[in-house]
Amino acid sequence: MGKLIKEQDDKGRLHIDTPLLGESLVSKEFLKTTESGEYFRMHPDINVLKIGGQSIMDRGAKAILPIVDELIRLKDEYKLLLMTGGGTRARHVYNIGVDLGMPTGVLSKLGDKVSSQNAVMLSVLLAKHGGVRIGHGDHLEQLTMFCKQGHLPITTGIPPYGFFEHPAEFGSIPPHRTDCGAFLLAENIGAKSLIYLKDETGLYGADPKKAEDKDKLEFYDKISVDELIELDLDDLIIERPILTMLKNAKCLKELQVIDALRHPEKIQDALEGKHVGTIIHK
Repeated sequence: MGKLIKEQDDKGRLHIDTPLLGESLVSKEFLKTTESGEYFRMHPDINVLKIGGQSIMDRGAKAILPIVDELIRLKDEYKLLLMTGGGTRARHVYNIGVDLGMPTGVLSKLGDKVSSQNAVMLSVLLAKHGGVRIGHGDHLEQLTMFCKQGHLPITTGIPPYGFFEHPAEFGSIPPHRTDCGAFLLAENIGAKSLIYLKDETGLYGADPKKAEDKDKLEFYDKISVDELIELDLDDLIIERPILTMLKNAKCLKELQVIDALRHPEKIQDALEGKHVGTIIHK
């Protein structure tokens, strides 16, 4: 630990004796020296499950309840953190905001409420089975404790950028939505796995819902993030900034996208490390 240098420099500033003293924290060469050989993982046994808003939550009881039953069955065997997407209602408020010319940060503030609503609904459905809704700013260091006590922690997937959301590369829709939030949290708690529960088997070369013949679309069952960036597909099954996040990740080495709508039993397969959807890896 550095010690306070009592002498002032030629600009009258006091300093703490530290290797970072005098560094701008912008130099690429200097920043490379701050890389750790191994990063501390706060919750290495936690599996983060992102439940799609439009693909799962918006479809109501027929889609949600079989998944809820599966989660109840699995929660005592696996440590789980559930995160919820926004879905159609978020798209509706984005549409109104875009029509009014709202900037990206305002749209982010508007959209985060829907993901939170879905987290509330899911926590109510799971309440008598130990479901507990938690926030972003507290309790995250207690996830393992919640799981060991038989709880099933649930939080909103939207990352807390709010007005500080990055400008969108294309258009004005916030680029960091609930898929990104799930990735960021899984990475920073050092999670065991990150699994996206969707309504498609995984990643196709184009949106299978819009294709005239889905069977003719190329399906990617396993692909590296560098290959996926190089393909530069027009559409993806996860939010595009995740590709850069995974490329730069310190803890997560891969993520998996599975069809939990038609096959909720695949959740356990994915938790066991089986390849049952699309795996995107470093």
